[in-house]
Parts: sequence; structure tokens; C-alpha cells
Amino acid sequence: MVNPWQVAFPGPISAGKCATSTRPTTWLFTAKTRWIRLGAMIKTVQIGSPPIEVHLRRSTRARRYSLKVSNADGTVSLTLPNRASERAALSFAKRQEEWLRAALGKLPPLTAPVYGGTIPFEGRDVVLQPGAGRLVRLEGQSLLVPGTPTALPAKLRGFLKVQARAKLVDASQIYADLLGRKLARVTLRDTRSRWGSCTEAGNLMFSWRLIMAPPEVLKYVAAHEVAHLVEMNHSADFWQQVEGLMPDYQTPRRWLKQNGTQLHRVQF
Repeated sequence: MVNPWQVAFPGPISAGKCATSTRPTTWLFTAKTRWIRLGAMIKTVQIGSPPIEVHLRRSTRARRYSLKVSNADGTVSLTLPNRASERAALSFAKRQEEWLRAALGKLPPLTAPVYGGTIPFEGRDVVLQPGAGRLVRLEGQSLLVPGTPTALPAKLRGFLKVQARAKLVDASQIYADLLGRKLARVTLRDTRSRWGSCTEAGNLMFSWRLIMAPPEVLKYVAAHEVAHLVEMNHSADFWQQVEGLMPDYQTPRRWLKQNGTQLHRVQF
């Protein structure tokens, strides 16, 4: 069968880990007085002035302190071994305050959808304009969104999810047919750590924010996850499957690594 998408694409965070997680699920009480579902304990502290919020996380896998700044939303996390001293961990974080502020300062600004502003849609910036009726419509370079300014983010998010589902289901089905595999279920989430995942049962999960990336990027992530229906790993055999579905997959993969953070900077 001829692959309908075997064409060269002009140049997308990389696709998800895609293997089923083996971490146990635990309900834990946090410093913010709420129960959350996590694999490790989270406690929030503040350092410096103006304060930087740091999330402390104990991990059985950690062997040393690990301080990270999320490119997606600027969250600062400090992972420490289960038996490590919290006081020593905080001292470590305080010594890295200058680095933290520099890293946070390099992040692109968060943006919120407003009429007259723009958002990326399928790789191009479209202008948000008030629209008539009930449905969001794309007309040329404008996205017409009916309703009030306060309702704009929710209506826009709903539109993007619908568009993302249609494109991702279609792409996944085409690639699954090429491999002679069946899809079980496709779900969408607003994930931060991965763009997609695949379970051994054939369930695929994708970030709906992929609809903001160029179409080739969305197709690459679909190809990546569908390839896991054959190889539940990231071995050379797996990448051969991806290449068979999308010969120029390196180009959209590179785009996602270089530009994916921008897709998370839009707050709906």
C-alpha cells in the first residue's frame, strides 16, 4: 500500500515515552491541604525575594538532588532521595537561586487568548475575532469566536480539541491501516511531559495542543504512537517502523523539540 503522506515536509517537545507506566499510584496529602494522585510526595516551599515557588518531591529512584525548571509552565521542582534531609535540599535550592532566576527569565512569556490577538493553529498564527452565531469558524487568517471576551478561552479550547481529535484520529487510523493494526481508543489530554502515549492494549493518548503545531508535526506524533502498536520500545526496529510511515520524520521531530514549548505557553 502506498503511504499517502510519504512526502517531504518543511520542518515539531519530542513524542511521548509511549510505554505503559509501571509506577504505582498513590494518594498523598500535600502542603497545600489537598489530596492529589501522584507517585511521590509533593511539598511546596518558597525561596528568595521575590519568592520562587519550589515543589519538593521525594523519589525512591533519586540518588541525588535534582533541580528542574519546566519549559512548559515554569514550574520549579526539586527531587530528592527518600531519606535525604529536607533542610539540606532547601539549602541546595537556595544556592541555585541565581541560576533559577536566570532560567525562569529565559522562558517565553505566558499568553492568554484575547480578541485582536493571535494564537497558532496548524502552524500559522490566526487572528482572534468576535464571531456571530454559536460556532467557531476559520475564515482566511481569522478565527471567528462568538461570545464574550471572558468566554473566549473556553470556547477556543473546545474548538481546538474538536479539531485535534478529528485530525489525530484520522492520522492514527491511516497509519494503523498501513501497519495492519487496530486502534482501541484515542483520548486527548492537556499533558505537559509528553505529546502522546500508547498502551499495550492499543489505546492512544495525545495532547490536543498538537493542533497548534504544523500538520506534519501532528502526523509525526500520530505515526510515533501508532508505531508502538508494533514495537513497544524505542529500539532501532521501532524507528524503522516510524520511518516506514513517515520517511522524513526527523524534520517534524526536530521542529517539536525546538518549538514545542511555545505551544504550552498559551493559557486557556
